[in-house]
Amino acid sequence: MIKNIIKKIILFILKIEARLILWRYRPKIIAITGTVGKTSAKDAIGTIFSREFYARKSDKSYNSEFGVPLTIIGAKSAFNNLFKWFLIFLKGIKLLIVKHDYPEMLILEVGVDRPDDMSKLTSWLNPDTALVTGFGNTPVHIEFFKNVDELMREKSKLIRDFTLENHVVLNGDDPKTRELKNRTKANVVTYGFNEDNDLIASNYRILYKDDKDSGVPEGIIFKVDYKGKIIPIRLYNIFGKQAVYSVLSALAMGVVYHFNIIEMSNSLTRYRPPVARLNLISGIGDSFILDDTYNASPLAVEMALNTLDEIKTKGRKIAVLGDMLELGKYSADEHRKVGEKVLGIADIIVTVGIRAKFIAEGAKEAGFREKNIYEFGESREAGRFLIDIIKEGDLILVKGSQSIRTERVVEEIMAHPENKEFLLARQEKEWLNK
Repeated sequence: MIKNIIKKIILFILKIEARLILWRYRPKIIAITGTVGKTSAKDAIGTIFSREFYARKSDKSYNSEFGVPLTIIGAKSAFNNLFKWFLIFLKGIKLLIVKHDYPEMLILEVGVDRPDDMSKLTSWLNPDTALVTGFGNTPVHIEFFKNVDELMREKSKLIRDFTLENHVVLNGDDPKTRELKNRTKANVVTYGFNEDNDLIASNYRILYKDDKDSGVPEGIIFKVDYKGKIIPIRLYNIFGKQAVYSVLSALAMGVVYHFNIIEMSNSLTRYRPPVARLNLISGIGDSFILDDTYNASPLAVEMALNTLDEIKTKGRKIAVLGDMLELGKYSADEHRKVGEKVLGIADIIVTVGIRAKFIAEGAKEAGFREKNIYEFGESREAGRFLIDIIKEGDLILVKGSQSIRTERVVEEIMAHPENKEFLLARQEKEWLNK
């Protein structure tokens, strides 16, 4: 009871300070929503816009009622430390009293977990432009909504009051996202692989060492067509078509602000994917790990498995898949669908968590060899098992929702665990103590 009261007081003060800071400094605001790829898109946009503006982007996934004000103030969460919250309040007050060199551009993730979450944010946050990254058939965070349409309606409140002075960037390949064109009066720019988009990607492929299919993947290459101008994009240590979508969203947002597309493509040479988003890490025994452990939703897992399928390797492919949370009544069916999809992609399945048992069930029902399916209750146990079976050249995809802590699997099997602080998700003291 007391904790909830303190939490409400902290949030109330944060919101007041954030609103006053926006009124005082009047930065341009880009708001990003969707159910997959928000953080990667935010970082890609930040890479491009930092060349033109003094820009600030959300730290990690600060996209909640707390996270958005903290980004505006320029602070990190103090968790349960009241003294640190007091210092954050002081920082906000200083910004209001003494004129500072404040960012010209704020790039903010905006998330939704429950009904009215977006309403609470849009009641005081008025973005100039917005990006919607995609929904998929069964989005994450749907647990507290009646259906996908209700979740979409909540997220679309971000652009409901937009006018012709505003712009919205949409993933044109996602049918549900594309529908939002009819729910806003704003100017719309679309991106994707389909030819009816404004920015079109093509010729996507995996890059390998020495440009040969040697089993040592290095990144991706693709082309972007904007108004007949073809731009080649080459990205290192970045994998999967979801990375293409993130880059396209950034280019589309740059087009809205009239940036030169050639200069934007040059800026992208500095782009690095967020930690634990399909990062390639060296594994024990000369294996490779696709670390996608930040979070998991049905669409994100599907894209990760597609990437595992695309990459050629000399060894086996192992899919380590943890629970997907916040799916409500869809949970069992969506986990079974993942199990069905793994057939023909991975040689071995390792599941982690109580919900992931349905992944194993779906795989077995689809015809996956039962002797190559291994089930575990928690991540370290799964990691210790993998130590004994990994062989040279194996490619191991590791993915799961945050609370399943599948980064602990990666920690067990990575070649250089001494670098975990820089390479893995959730290495802050607050997470490590959980």
